[in-house]
Amino acid sequence: MIGKLAGIVDSVSEDALILDVNGVGYLVQCSVATLARLAPGAPASLMIEMKVSDDAIRLYGFASAEEREWFRLLQSVQGVGAKVALALLSTLSSADLQRALALGDKAMIGRAPGVGPKLALRITTELKDKAPAMMAAGAMLRGEMMHAPRGPAADALAALTKLGYSDGQAAEAVARATNDLGDNAETGALIREALRGLAQGTR
Repeated sequence: MIGKLAGIVDSVSEDALILDVNGVGYLVQCSVATLARLAPGAPASLMIEMKVSDDAIRLYGFASAEEREWFRLLQSVQGVGAKVALALLSTLSSADLQRALALGDKAMIGRAPGVGPKLALRITTELKDKAPAMMAAGAMLRGEMMHAPRGPAADALAALTKLGYSDGQAAEAVARATNDLGDNAETGALIREALRGLAQGTR
């Protein structure tokens, strides 16, 4: 199995690229976000997911291990194949996906091509409880240790779970706080806003 490829970008199309690895050209399908970072003639290193079927071997490439984990997780939902998973990753960033799932935001998930209302509902329902784990895993996959700074949202999530809130409650509260305060909000502000939202929810 191929897990990673490093080489020179030979060409880029709308949804794929050819990566030249020591004279061998690999056709790799990628999300729009990954393709936007690459240009013909430039070196590239991609995390790879290989799919083998009766009639083809397909390679899917990702700029980060975190993006590849989202690709895998999305396909755990019935009705979500590689094409739809790539469409979601092309439409929403990892942070947007985490937020949409934590909030159960079907409309945001439904922005991706090929994702209708029923599938959007299934995705948000089945993956809602996995958003906190993906938030923490994303920090680790970016090369950060759990005890090191992991970004305000992840730190706020950890603080709320230490206070006794469930992963789901904490993730939803932090997502709502981030929506209200913006992506650049500091940890303390996120925690205060999240706690305010949780307190209002219990009234």
